Amino acid sequence: LRKVLIGYDNFYFRLAEVDNVDPKKKKINTNIGDLSYDYLVVATGSETNFFGNEEIEKNAMSMKSIPQSLNLRSLILENFEQALLTDDYHERDALMNFVIVGGGPTGVELSGALAEIKKGILPKDYPDLDTRRAQINIVQGGDCLLPGFSAQASKKAEDFLEELGVQVWKGVRVTGYNGKTVTTKTDLVFETATLVWAAGVKGAGIKGLDAADILAGVNRINVNEFNQVKGHPDIFAIGDIACMVTEDNPRGHPMVAQPAIQQGKLLGENLERLLAHKSMKPFEYKDKGSMATIGRNKAVCDIKGYRFQGVFAWFVWMFVHLFFIIGFRNRTVVFINWVYNYIKFDREARLIIRPFKRDYSLFKD
Repeated sequence: LRKVLIGYDNFYFRLAEVDNVDPKKKKINTNIGDLSYDYLVVATGSETNFFGNEEIEKNAMSMKSIPQSLNLRSLILENFEQALLTDDYHERDALMNFVIVGGGPTGVELSGALAEIKKGILPKDYPDLDTRRAQINIVQGGDCLLPGFSAQASKKAEDFLEELGVQVWKGVRVTGYNGKTVTTKTDLVFETATLVWAAGVKGAGIKGLDAADILAGVNRINVNEFNQVKGHPDIFAIGDIACMVTEDNPRGHPMVAQPAIQQGKLLGENLERLLAHKSMKPFEYKDKGSMATIGRNKAVCDIKGYRFQGVFAWFVWMFVHLFFIIGFRNRTVVFINWVYNYIKFDREARLIIRPFKRDYSLFKD
């Protein structure tokens, strides 16, 4: 952030945790003290939504932040290391059984990545382990994968996953996970050491705003067409935390990157207009499409009426994601890594940076 915003006049950055907002005093209370504001922009993003299921929240893995992703990578590698050490076939299968709950882009992309690791990397890294017994299951409560995409993209994504050996379960709702057994509303039961919850997100709320400003269930702040928090004209909210209800979007804009990017750019202009005593411009979301990658040479794209899948979609996905990486050096490093991984069919970063503690005794009965 400091590098991106270097050179801006009258700009100051502070790393702190915000405890709450006091709209009446126009202050935010943080762990480094109170800060006053003339205008406040809330852009706290989103967090994993467990829909009130405390058991799943306690035992499942999330993949919303970098620390959570590092924990998941560590756990996956530790599971295979543990599978080498056990003589119990039941325990070994549970350690190599992965259940991903949620058939959106996160669930689909993670399932595809795990399937490719099973196919191309595990046999080389673990020659003394029958990695063919490893299972990747994706569980979706609805009747299709990628519900926000076209029917064509949804069906093709499912075909791609099945080609990679992923077991797709649709119309199945997970009700519990005790760290060992996944239960569902049907008779379907999974024994697994790793359940990844990718079934939804909610706004990462901030204390102090009136309860009426937070939409129930999704914890998003209700804003008007200028991204002003309703009832607080000097407070703005953008991105996942903001819910701008319109006729076209009765539940607010999708919680993806593009609405946040577009709202941020317009709000920057509107703040300048506000300071110049000019009228602000209302926000209009321009849907640039959706895309998801399933694996090597496998992706789906719905972009401005065009729908395509396969190798070309995969290259489009890579180009778009490479373009939005900040900094020329970062783009170059990522591009070189992608080329190397594509040629060598390998992933270098199989590192347990910090062990993720897991109670493997659950599987020894």
